[in-house]
Amino acid sequence: MNKTIYLDNAATTRTAKEAVDAMLPFFSESYGNASSIYKLGADSKRAVNEAREIIARSIGASPQEIYFTAGGSEADNWALIAAAEACETKGKHIITSKIEHHAVLHTCDYLEKRGFSVTYLDVDENGLVRPDELEAAIRHDTILISIMFANNEIGTLQPIKEIGEIARRRGILFHTDAVQAYGHVPVSLSEYPVDMLSASGHKIGGPKGIGFLYIRQGVKIRSFIHGGQQERGRRAGTENVPGIVGFGAAAGKAMDTLSERVEKETGMRDYLIRRITQEIPYCRLNGDRVKRLPNNVNVSFQFIEGESLLIMLDMKGICASSGSACTSGSLDPSHVLLAIGLPHEIAHGSLRLTLSEENTTEELDYVVETIKEITDKLRRMSPLYEDFIKKNGENRQG
Repeated sequence: MNKTIYLDNAATTRTAKEAVDAMLPFFSESYGNASSIYKLGADSKRAVNEAREIIARSIGASPQEIYFTAGGSEADNWALIAAAEACETKGKHIITSKIEHHAVLHTCDYLEKRGFSVTYLDVDENGLVRPDELEAAIRHDTILISIMFANNEIGTLQPIKEIGEIARRRGILFHTDAVQAYGHVPVSLSEYPVDMLSASGHKIGGPKGIGFLYIRQGVKIRSFIHGGQQERGRRAGTENVPGIVGFGAAAGKAMDTLSERVEKETGMRDYLIRRITQEIPYCRLNGDRVKRLPNNVNVSFQFIEGESLLIMLDMKGICASSGSACTSGSLDPSHVLLAIGLPHEIAHGSLRLTLSEENTTEELDYVVETIKEITDKLRRMSPLYEDFIKKNGENRQG
């Protein structure tokens, strides 16, 4: 197949044409500063407000509860640090999980070094947080719970409604990192009782470098970036007007097409899972089989090194990612895969394929056949696989 097959949409998505078209005028024509009072600035301000309204409607919030950021990581940092600082007179205990994105985990580490106490909850073999264990972890000084809506590696959807109800009943702030979920599954605040929610534009066909933090009206947290009065005095800095406009356009498109995309992606996801797990021996699906993102497939292959698999897939025109952190220079496998109980040697052989509505069954068939070819080649080069086959053969003969 003489084209690139892109299956790494959890990392970033192609910027939608609607987003690009909406952004272009704000680079060269309507380029005014949105904080200025003259017409050129007012045009930019109007476009920012329209995007804010679109995004607010997409989750059932009011526009005054949406604050634009430079992305999901900033939104996570803001939610945790500002909430912790605002509530530290009430207590200094935070609850999160062991499979959060590093934007949350590293922020929790930052807070621990500043005197806060953090409980990192275990998850089950499918990556699910158990609400009863979360409630049991609550202390008299617990001030914040942060649990991601959907895991970025294995796609597991968390019981956000139950967790939110526990937090609300106990009077504790609840933040969810919804970067992977927003625009891919319904995220309605009428159903999910959350106080803060993070999202990012480039995961849904918007531009990179733009995100938002939803802060429920009445929640008292501090400003994160100090300076001007942008974002109602809570997040200083000249507004990224093109980015905000592009995010709004992408969000509008994502909401309009959500139902049909979920149906199509779920079908392709299940087809891909079925073919891989049935046709390639010694592999396993990671994450919950049903409670998972519509476009997420994460599989571990025994006797395979994930980095080698990725390189060889790239040579065949397939863009994917590994469940292992080896590609970022770390010798350790994914913290998520270790948390669900995978041994190191299997976690290192993991592959994440994340689809979009642009993918086709023909592409998926090519991907499966290519993975079969590569795993067979890599295993034939593996001493561990050779020993495994010899032992199994001896056992069968015995």
